Amino acid sequence: MPRRWVDQTWMQLEDLAGGAEVGLVPVGATEQHGPHLPTATDTIIATAICEAASDRCGAPVLPAIPLGASYGHGTVMPGTISLTPELLAAVVRQYVEWAAASGLTRLLFVNAHFGNAASLGIATDHVRLYRPDLQVGTVDWWSLDPIVASETVADGADLHANRAETSVMLAVAPELVDRARMANADDPDRTGDLVFRYTAPSLSTNGVTGRPSEATVELGELLVARTADALSARVERGRVEEPPLGRAPFPKLTRHPEEVLSWTP
Repeated sequence: MPRRWVDQTWMQLEDLAGGAEVGLVPVGATEQHGPHLPTATDTIIATAICEAASDRCGAPVLPAIPLGASYGHGTVMPGTISLTPELLAAVVRQYVEWAAASGLTRLLFVNAHFGNAASLGIATDHVRLYRPDLQVGTVDWWSLDPIVASETVADGADLHANRAETSVMLAVAPELVDRARMANADDPDRTGDLVFRYTAPSLSTNGVTGRPSEATVELGELLVARTADALSARVERGRVEEPPLGRAPFPKLTRHPEEVLSWTP
């Protein structure tokens, strides 16, 4: 059984204080996912993978961050609700702060949306400098295992609602996949060799990049299992990992109140 933070009482979470446990935070998005997948697809996938890993290694799974930085989808297709990249970074920092207040000082943010990468990098950059007593990291679910990494881009590097994502959804939430529309939703990746960046309406006719018509339950189960295995192994490493040259001191800097976490030792 996965260990879900929200299912625990405060007394059941006391064992996290002062320990070496690694918490998993699913980071998703709420955005259009083509004509056949729900807007919560990224959040559902991130949560499912974290819970599958927790089932293997017992790591606590914190509540998912369901809104990401989804500016890349524009406003033409309904369904997208986005945070600003800056606000997402602030939310991530709040997760770190409050998890530490409960004694959980090691967090791994498990990302399921390309657009979140910059915000996650900014937030964890801040934490690693100003809070060297805490340990944070980020991973993208599609890059944890080499076979998964290959399969996810088989039908286009700018994957979205594609063969891989649709397969995972068929495995973990089949009732939310519109199979009739899935069969006719293929749209090619048009991002190759472009100089500039564009929003989805300039790149896709229906919000899809790839070939969801090729999705299968079997592929989805394979992707989830291999990713969960890799994530579980990373948790095990994280439980014992210490900085190679020891903990850095707290920085000797004059800091503006807006730039630091409010809770300090």
